[in-house]
Amino acid sequence: MNLYLDTSALIKRYVSEIGSPDVREWVRSADDQATVLITRAEMSAAINRLLRMKFLTQEDYFSALNEFRSDWRDYHRLPVTEPLVARADLLACEHNLRGYDAIHLAAALTWQELLSMPVTLVTYDKELAEAARTSGMEVLPENQ
Repeated sequence: MNLYLDTSALIKRYVSEIGSPDVREWVRSADDQATVLITRAEMSAAINRLLRMKFLTQEDYFSALNEFRSDWRDYHRLPVTEPLVARADLLACEHNLRGYDAIHLAAALTWQELLSMPVTLVTYDKELAEAARTSGMEVLPENQ
């Protein structure tokens, strides 16, 4: 299984939340994993936000951030290019998506086309999940 992880899913790999055990298992059993380059900044911002809101201790914050940064090289990282952004522009309008969600969908679809194999998008964002399904992608979790 080839997994494309958006930030809402990837954060669950590094911070214990509802859904974390599932994400960790899917990642363990995946043949390959990818995300788009902007996810690195989104992840750092999300982990920092959890610290500011006191959902993470200082120790858990540093652990999550360091583990994520260490694992970063293990993900296929799709570049943000003019064609990808143009595709995201169309997807945002077609599916009424927020900007970065449209970027994630465009990247996942692009990776699927490059592989010529199915890619499963992992997201905890309902609008992105629905747009991915409408675009013909498999989505985890299935009830999202």
